[in-house]
Amino acid sequence: QVQLVEHGGGLVQPGGSLRLSCATSGIIFSNYAMGWYRQAPGKQREFVADISSGGRTYYADSVKGRSTISRDNAKNTVYLQMYSLKPEDTAVYYCKAVWGVSVSWGQGTQVTVSS
Repeated sequence: QVQLVEHGGGLVQPGGSLRLSCATSGIIFSNYAMGWYRQAPGKQREFVADISSGGRTYYADSVKGRSTISRDNAKNTVYLQMYSLKPEDTAVYYCKAVWGVSVSWGQGTQVTVSS
């Protein structure tokens, strides 16, 4: 059974930083491309960042330069380090695992950026 469990969300002040993690089980993690998406209230889910099985990274323009995605294949975990957070970064952040036609999502973790 595939499981993706996000951790690390919470309330942070503007300008602050946060590290999200997504622990996986039930997959051969090293084979999978891993991604982070987010969904703000009243908006569609949007791409944030992803990392290929080989470690190549991609970022949405909205977070480029303020975020770092990384993976630890030994721990079957992907991370999203976010810096200089803005109120518009407030959303539920979801982890996604992709390998061919196999796609799995986590349940999401809330990130709120507010003073």
